[in-house]
Formats: sequence, structure tokens, C-alpha cells
Amino acid sequence: MVRVDKQLHTPMYFFLSNLPFLDICYSSNSVPFLLFSGLRDYPTISYTSCYAQMTTALFLGMTECLILDVMAYDRFIAISNPLCHTIIMNDQVCIQLAVVTWASAFLLAVIPITAILASFCGHNIINHFTCEAQALLKLIWSDTLVRLILGLVIGILTLPLHFTFILISYTRIVVVVLRIRSAEARLITFSTCGSHLTVVTIFYGTATCMYLKPQSRKYRDQGKVTSTFYSAVSPVLNPLIYTLRNKDVKDALRKIIKKK
Repeated sequence: MVRVDKQLHTPMYFFLSNLPFLDICYSSNSVPFLLFSGLRDYPTISYTSCYAQMTTALFLGMTECLILDVMAYDRFIAISNPLCHTIIMNDQVCIQLAVVTWASAFLLAVIPITAILASFCGHNIINHFTCEAQALLKLIWSDTLVRLILGLVIGILTLPLHFTFILISYTRIVVVVLRIRSAEARLITFSTCGSHLTVVTIFYGTATCMYLKPQSRKYRDQGKVTSTFYSAVSPVLNPLIYTLRNKDVKDALRKIIKKK
């Protein structure tokens, strides 16, 4: 007879611990500068600081893309093969995936940008609240290859590729869920993906508005607001989304409301 260990081992929680750290780093990269700039009539930033801010933002954004990919894969394993979930996604595998995720983001986002020498000419005014990648790219004139590499990193590796992987994972999840005979069991099983789907929607929705929108003046102004939302509001929403999906937290909130 096999004894089932009642101690909960959820790989999802391990990867969730990476998201708050990412959110703190992303907010720290841009929000202090936003607050400082709001207190000055003509805010300025050095070339090195601006380039570092852009590179850090791309690195953290790429890392979050990869983390969301791994979490989607984890949900697929948990639903398609629940009995072997903790065996397949054991502690060692989770740590290895986390290391590969951060290392891959560094190689894909930081190395290509720091390896090339971008030259700037003309006006030195960035039409944005922070050193956003697309706003900074408009000032680069040195080489078409520079724009091509940075555009490839931002436009393809950061968004469509990862979103396609998540879409494939959830397509396979839906196929598995539809095989469950009980409608109630299908709803309960798929509800375990609710928090992740919400975070993915917010992340890719704002990122799409920032990077894949038309480059007209109207959309550029909207991009500034979207960027501020992504850097200041989204990091606050992510922990709340996962917290309010937790049954123990919801029960505690109900008890507090009833007492009041």
C-alpha cells in the first residue's frame, strides 16, 4: 500500500515565488524615475542610465514571459497527468527550469543589446515617461542592423513566440478537460488555471498595446499610459489575483466581512 503524503507540494507555488520578485524589480526599475521626473519640469537622464533601464526592462519582461510559459506547462502536466505531477515536476526539475528561465532571458535580451554599439544623433528627447525600448529605438541611427536585432528581440522573441507556446499548452488542456465526463469536475479542473489565465491576459494585453500597436501619434500617447499601468499597477494586481483565488484566503476574508 502506498501512503499519500498530505503535505502539499505544488510546483506552481515555486514558480509563483518568482513573479513577485520580478514585479518588485520591474517596478523598482521605472517607478522611482517616474516619481522623480514628475517633480521636475525638464527631467534628464544619462545615456548609461537610460540604456541600463531599457535593458533591465527587456530582461525582466523576457523572464516573465518564460516564467508564464513554464507555469502553463506545469498546469498542463497537473491536469493531464495529476498522479505523476509531483514526480515529473519535482524540486530538482523546478529549480532547473527556473535557472534555465533566468539564464535564457539574459542570453536573449541582455547579450544582444549590450553586444552592439548603438549611436544616437539628432534630438535627444525621448517621447515617453521612461526609457522605453521603442521610444529609444527612434533615436538610433548608427546601423539598420541595430534596429533589426532590437526589433527582433522585442517584437518576436518577447511576445508572439511565448504566447503561441501558452496557447498550445491551453489548447491541450482544453482537450484533456473536455474528456472529463462530469461537468462539475470539468469546471473545477479548469478553474485551477483561472489565476494564470488572468495574469497572462493582463501581461500580454498590455505588452501588445505597448509593442505591437500602430506607430501613430494617437497610439504613442496611449502607449505611455499603458506602460505606466504595466510598471506600476500590474505588479500590484498579480499578487492579488493569485491570493484571492486561494480558498483559505477567501474563507478568511468571508470571516472578516461577517464579523464587521
